[in-house]
Amino acid sequence: MLDLINLESYYGRSKALNGITLSIPKGEITGIAGRNGTGKTTLLKTIMGLTDDSSGTIRLADKDLITCPTHERALSGIAYVPQGRGIIPEFTVRENILMGAFAHREGKRSIPEIVPELFPYLADNMSRPGGVLSGGQQQQLAIARALAAEPDVVLLDEPNEGIQPSIVEEIEAVILRMKDDLGLTVVLVEQNIGFLRRAASSFAMLEKGRVVEAGQIAALSDEMVERHMTI
Repeated sequence: MLDLINLESYYGRSKALNGITLSIPKGEITGIAGRNGTGKTTLLKTIMGLTDDSSGTIRLADKDLITCPTHERALSGIAYVPQGRGIIPEFTVRENILMGAFAHREGKRSIPEIVPELFPYLADNMSRPGGVLSGGQQQQLAIARALAAEPDVVLLDEPNEGIQPSIVEEIEAVILRMKDDLGLTVVLVEQNIGFLRRAASSFAMLEKGRVVEAGQIAALSDEMVERHMTI
């Protein structure tokens, strides 16, 4: 579905990714793990074309996106939920969600029917400014905005970071439904190894901008986590 081949990425003259090759299977969750500063967020940003420069191949279906600007990658079917959520505080819940619809490939500008089902609180508070929502509610809003594009691939950057425990379980359940009910391909950056083991079918462990371990999720051993994630 999504193939990364010899992917390199730069911030200015500093190389942040070093020859990453990875196949993301269609309709599954692929977990990306590693210590802070190893390139996990940069990997997602590079897929979206949000670093200063990149080279290699980013193949979605039969199209190489490496030279495409960010908006074309979004229109190709990739949605991105960034770390920090990136919602617009002054916009209402409805307006924030509809922002995602600008990347809809058929020009559809509406809130998907699945959104009220997944996020009842958002459905009941469409007129509230996004800035007054709690952190967990803003994370739900960011995911709803991504779904408004009806993408094929969703990139999630630590969706549970800084979220109150009562909403973490809700977000984890939504991520599983994105795969099981919507058939989406999900690339999930996540430090919670327990959730990765429950949700993902495959994984990649990053270190210094390189893939140092990868495979089926059953191969993600405690020893591997200790070696590559313990500070």
